[in-house]
Amino acid sequence: MNTPIDLKDADQRIVYVKTVDVADLPENVQAEAGELEQLYAVHDADGQQLALVADRKLAFVLARQHDMHPVTVH
Repeated sequence: MNTPIDLKDADQRIVYVKTVDVADLPENVQAEAGELEQLYAVHDADGQQLALVADRKLAFVLARQHDMHPVTVH
């Protein structure tokens, strides 16, 4: 298999998933989080938050539905 692949835009499709403590978020977001202690944030390569969701699996599904490649940040 010698199929050329254009990787010039590949880094723009990577998003980063990390845990966020609800206590560190604004009060209105804390109220919406209910009993959850942590949420999962999805960020682009520039660090801009794209989404904030209830669980890790949902963060990955959301990213993949938008043709992005999620990776976990520790």
